[in-house]
Amino acid sequence: MTQARRNGVLSDATFDDVRRDAWPVVLLPFGATEPHNTHLPYGTDTILGSEVAARVAAHCMAAGTNVMALPAVPFGVNTTQLDLPFTINVMPSTQLALLRDVIRSLEPHGVRALVLLNAHGGNELRALVRELQPSTPIMLAIVNWWQAADHATFEQAGDHAGELETAAIMHVAPHLVAPDRHTWGDGRSNPSTLEGVRRGVAWMPRRWTQATVDTGVGDPRAATAENGAAFVAQAVERITAFCCELAVADPSSLWAPAP
Repeated sequence: MTQARRNGVLSDATFDDVRRDAWPVVLLPFGATEPHNTHLPYGTDTILGSEVAARVAAHCMAAGTNVMALPAVPFGVNTTQLDLPFTINVMPSTQLALLRDVIRSLEPHGVRALVLLNAHGGNELRALVRELQPSTPIMLAIVNWWQAADHATFEQAGDHAGELETAAIMHVAPHLVAPDRHTWGDGRSNPSTLEGVRRGVAWMPRRWTQATVDTGVGDPRAATAENGAAFVAQAVERITAFCCELAVADPSSLWAPAP
């Protein structure tokens, strides 16, 4: 089956598509390559980030704002999952170098804002933005797509390959979800032995093979494609509204007293 080219998706676009218009806002999805319990693909984060970016671009263009979705970065910060086979880690310093080069590539072409559309919890992108923003006229923003919609959609959203992510993939790429729910792990995780971490006084990275049973965190078994569709649609709507705001925002007046 032939798939139509998607407006606002750079990997689908031709030179003529790109050069005929201005593109004030660009989306850069950040994904990961890592196990997601026993039922979701290694590319879950990259798939979801790419799809949300494509839908946001389409919705923005339908509203009259040109937004371009770049190809997703498929590798994330996974330093605590390296004892799991084929987990691919890149260091934050690598992400910094990559993002600096992307920004430099965009600067000469009229881009006003770059939104880092994050789909992986291990990608702590704020430090990167704090370092790079002073040296570029492009406005930089971060959106963790899974935080843009209401988690009340789910009985228990989960932290990793739980109900939220499972429902989203069931909606976006159902052919990649293991069909037999009896083979799905229950996403049980082990609490820290340190009281300060359990109480939220302190944070420490989790070594995944110690903290999880099946690499998931959160029970996925109540997930439905219908809930995934509703959640993704709400996230896309809210991220679209933000991108349309950015397209016309005055960089010198982003923080001002309320009228």
